[in-house]
Amino acid sequence: MTEVSSGLTFRQSVDHMVDRALAFMELDPGIANAIKSCTSVLQVSFPVDIRGKVELFTGWRAVHSIHRLPAKGGLRYAENVDQQEVEALAALMTYKCAIVDVPFGGSKGGLCINPNNYSRDELKQITRRFARELAAPGFLNPATNVPAPDMGTGQREMAWIADTYKHLYPEEINALACVTGKPVAHGGVNGRTEATGRGVQYALQEFFRHKEELNAAGIDGGLEGKRIIIQGLGNVGYHAAKFLSEEDGAKIVGIIVRDGGIFNPDGIHVEEAYYHRCSHGGLKGFAGGEFVVEGEKLLETECDILIPAAIEGAINEDNAPNIRAKLIAEAANGPVTFEADRILRSRGITILPDAYVNAGGVVVSYFEWIRNLSHMRFGRIERRLDESRGRHVVAALEQTTGKQVPEWIKGSLSRGADELDLVRSGLDDSMRLALQEIIDIRSRKPELEDYRTAAYVIALQKLARSYIDIGV
Repeated sequence: MTEVSSGLTFRQSVDHMVDRALAFMELDPGIANAIKSCTSVLQVSFPVDIRGKVELFTGWRAVHSIHRLPAKGGLRYAENVDQQEVEALAALMTYKCAIVDVPFGGSKGGLCINPNNYSRDELKQITRRFARELAAPGFLNPATNVPAPDMGTGQREMAWIADTYKHLYPEEINALACVTGKPVAHGGVNGRTEATGRGVQYALQEFFRHKEELNAAGIDGGLEGKRIIIQGLGNVGYHAAKFLSEEDGAKIVGIIVRDGGIFNPDGIHVEEAYYHRCSHGGLKGFAGGEFVVEGEKLLETECDILIPAAIEGAINEDNAPNIRAKLIAEAANGPVTFEADRILRSRGITILPDAYVNAGGVVVSYFEWIRNLSHMRFGRIERRLDESRGRHVVAALEQTTGKQVPEWIKGSLSRGADELDLVRSGLDDSMRLALQEIIDIRSRKPELEDYRTAAYVIALQKLARSYIDIGV
């Protein structure tokens, strides 16, 4: 069972944060309890013959809310996964979807396994069997429950699951929509792999557009030159660090992974660090920074922005008093415990919550799901029309002014948006509007002192409305 240092389970920590938001709302207690409760949990145990020996695997799929369908959430492979963790993550998915206006319910799944202990073919065999166990009782279905990649899984596993589902239900024309995060060649959408990390970038970009919010956090200027420490160099951490450093000019001064961390006050080359980690299994020996054996201590190093992008409970009541970041952007699920959150807020440290910051994955999963249902890639109909209109604009400008339009302007105006452009545009819009809504409700309700509580109030209002509207 996943626990935080205060003794609270991860699920209890999430519920406490929701209760804090409920205290500022006049919501019927019955509706509040209905929102908080987990609708259903499936536990499966199944045998698989591995290298001539039968091994038993246990997995879960929790559905927190079906106020919207399908229920949506990742599928993780980890040795420490359990029912409490899966339920907590499913609850976070419900609130996350509501915050960024994605019409999904919340779900999450997990398989108790260390994927590093198995070959590719063995993992394929295990994953296909797990998919069948989920599909039979309706916990894998394009209309009711749609998994996505999470810790320990990726495009490969999603492709196996989609193929298994297609063979189980060959008459289902929307079979590919049973999972998201698939390879592009197998029904995926461009931009899904980077989506959560890209969403972190867009969240910070939007935050830095609000000077009053920056001043309250003790930050001035733009993202360029800001010192960032990031925990985790997996899919989310890598992409967030890469985009923030390469596109926004931020300085990644610290990176923390399992075997330790690296620190360089002049900035770390993210691509080189990522390549070293992939090649050597860790950051030890990387020449671009000082290696720190106790990598978690870097969480307490002074910086402008701290991005925990790895595990639950990374910042807890033990290390929260020592955190010296001005802003924490929660890229992982539940990286700050309930007790740590209270300590950090009392110290005046600004926190952008996980239910908002890491929502980029589910936003683009929504786009992929829609793409699968429509059976058409984005931009296929309008792209050439947009290019034609752009060329007409260029011609009109040149005819009116009697001057040649510079090539870079001509190229930009006459280029139609492709799928990746449209996905990034939709993600940027979703992250911008969500933070604007959070900031707006805080301005109207001064008693909502922190972004997490404000975000949960927004989510709870939307969820309550959906229950009330149908007459519950």
